[in-house]
Amino acid sequence: MKRSSRARILAGVAGIALAATACGGQAANNSAGGGTAVSIVNASGALWTCNFNPYSPTPGQTAGVVWEPLTYINTLTGEEKPWLASSYKWSADNKELTFTTRSGVKWSDGKPFTAKDVAYTFNAGKANEALDSYALWSEGVLQSVQAENDTTVKFTFKRVSTSSFYYIAGQTWILPEHVWSGIKDPVKEIMRKPVGTGPFTVGACTPQAITYAKNKSYWQKGKPVVDKVLYPAFVDNQPANRYLAQGKGDWGGQFIPNIDNYWVAKDKTNRKYWYPPNGNVYIGINGSKPYLSDKQVRQALSYGVDREKVSKDAMYGYQPPANQAAIATPTYKDWLDESAVAKYDYSFDPAKVAEKLQAAGFTKGPDGMFQTPDGKPFKLSLINNGGYTDWVAAVQVIVAGFKQAGVEVEALNLNGNEYNRRLSQGQFELAYMSANTGPTPYYELRDVLYGAYAKPIGQDTSRNYERWKDPATDELIRQYDTLIDEKDQIGIVKQLEQIMLEQVPVIPVTQNVSWSQTDTTRFTNWPTEQNPYANPAPYAQPDWGIVLLNLKPVEK
Repeated sequence: MKRSSRARILAGVAGIALAATACGGQAANNSAGGGTAVSIVNASGALWTCNFNPYSPTPGQTAGVVWEPLTYINTLTGEEKPWLASSYKWSADNKELTFTTRSGVKWSDGKPFTAKDVAYTFNAGKANEALDSYALWSEGVLQSVQAENDTTVKFTFKRVSTSSFYYIAGQTWILPEHVWSGIKDPVKEIMRKPVGTGPFTVGACTPQAITYAKNKSYWQKGKPVVDKVLYPAFVDNQPANRYLAQGKGDWGGQFIPNIDNYWVAKDKTNRKYWYPPNGNVYIGINGSKPYLSDKQVRQALSYGVDREKVSKDAMYGYQPPANQAAIATPTYKDWLDESAVAKYDYSFDPAKVAEKLQAAGFTKGPDGMFQTPDGKPFKLSLINNGGYTDWVAAVQVIVAGFKQAGVEVEALNLNGNEYNRRLSQGQFELAYMSANTGPTPYYELRDVLYGAYAKPIGQDTSRNYERWKDPATDELIRQYDTLIDEKDQIGIVKQLEQIMLEQVPVIPVTQNVSWSQTDTTRFTNWPTEQNPYANPAPYAQPDWGIVLLNLKPVEK
């Protein structure tokens, strides 16, 4: 899951003290009203909005614990598990997908869940383009979604779309028709007490902390065994790390410098961390801004990023340098076109920065900094979530590298709310960001590059923030969508890599990882490299719900 999606409304550091006061004692005692409570420590870069509307630009953390998908798809292993759907079946021509939904599932308000809720959730996107999160209707993928009875829902496709299964089954949260059908504007609705099928309901919420309470009528018998989840808000990593180091949290999800000495050494028996690679951290390039539509300028910027130094100095080596093709390795090494990556060789190279910029008509001024073709200083700004101290450090290294190469870039370390607004509305020149991933590299590339996701500047979007629109790119994305054989899929992805290398729509800087620190003092059965049953990060949705369902309290 992308890290930037964790950001909420940001407030002053005073809120951190309130969060610690509100939740610290309960977590330390593993008790909340006599039951077990998991305390999560995750520096989201902002305080909570207490709006749990999934269509909101800043939604509360609900997917996986309040709302659930039809199928759980583990992006680390590719494993599928039936969830709200007990089974599914494709037609012989792959143009019909039929789900059998579970019987006996109830919404948290006691009303029955049926296949009609599934049909409603998807048809809402047909009626309102703002709810069509994966462009299933606007791009002519779906023809109809119909509930044939209370336990059968059929998806009919206009064309073969194999990749859509992941979005339909694993990334769409099923909503109750009896609640949402009465809402006039689903995007603007403020939702404090969402009704879901998940293992928890939203309890008390303040900007400083959210409490999730056990759903006693949850459909998985005997689960969850956890009674409450305590989720304080932290606006940056440092106070969150101190809170975790003091033993007040069970589950962390942020960058911790020198973690072995700072955190693990205090309790080597119980304190563990696992950071599986799951994508990339990028510099998004807004091609609508002056000069950034020129691929030679974008190529120059990629040569001006010292990825090795960012990885070593800012990320302590936890995030390895990325390649410009945006293929995370070794996870997807078979998908990487190594010869193409070697040919372009986007290592830090001020000489190539100069070569590309001069070819685009830029000249160096007397101060050694580049000027635009009309003789003005070439200055760019780079927005960043100022609450992520690791990103702040990374951007500092990036800016220094650009300066060494003769390009002036100003870092704008914004509060979480302003960062999210500018990112989603395309109000930036450069943006430090991440992307949604999936079971293959295609899903991340699609998230970043698919023109169907691009919105006009000023309109919100949750993907393709840089508004890349290119017919050749879109055609490759659609071609992949019709393929079943992995060799053919790899062939298409390698063509997308060529676009990344030649056109440089975005600049991968480091490989992204899922940050996860776990303490087995109070709970066991966390995901590990040996047992990767879910993405281990507490901000990964819906995976964090899977983790909470699998935890086992330690008997005292």
